[in-house]
Amino acid sequence: MRILLVEDEPTVAEPLRALLTREGYAVTWAPDLEAAWRALTDGEPDLAILDVMLPEDENGGFVFAQQLREAGYQGPILFLTARDALEDRVAGLDLGGDDYLVKPFALRELLARVRALLRREAQTKQSRLVRGPLEVDLAARRVRYDGRSVVLTEKEFALLEHFALYPEKTFTVEELLERCFPGTTSGPRIVRVYVHRLRQKLAPQVIETVPGGYRLGV
Repeated sequence: MRILLVEDEPTVAEPLRALLTREGYAVTWAPDLEAAWRALTDGEPDLAILDVMLPEDENGGFVFAQQLREAGYQGPILFLTARDALEDRVAGLDLGGDDYLVKPFALRELLARVRALLRREAQTKQSRLVRGPLEVDLAARRVRYDGRSVVLTEKEFALLEHFALYPEKTFTVEELLERCFPGTTSGPRIVRVYVHRLRQKLAPQVIETVPGGYRLGV
């Protein structure tokens, strides 16, 4: 997943870029609008994170978002700004933004919003995911592996869906606990149990054990 980060403050941009890179995203940082437009020559990002107040214009992020939409960009846009007035939030959303985060913010919250936006975008773009012999129909919640139908429980499907949506990412046990088993009292053991179940029902190689956790193996 490619993310374009348009933010003129290095003290804000560098921690964000480092965090998102650690999470497996390919991040391009643009400190101004000229650099942002240059970055687009390499292709459209999967997500644009835009500071509203930029060196060229105190509403530069809004202007850039509007121009992106007019140019045909359909991916999610997340605004970052210190301006928390209702009028600013409404303006940002009306100009094509999908979410609006007020500074200062917790990095964990930004990361959660990024995941939600990209997950929603992936589901909108593609209700049927094909990863090698694995087919996951997100709308019908059906799974096929190597041509055969596989019946999964709700929790098994939720775990597999997460891997299928982010096939290049390695998930730690803690991340999978938080995202797929909120509120569980079983601890890390439940992740190992459900990974084992998926391997039994699909194939041993469908989920790989790698340094740091698990990832899709097909």
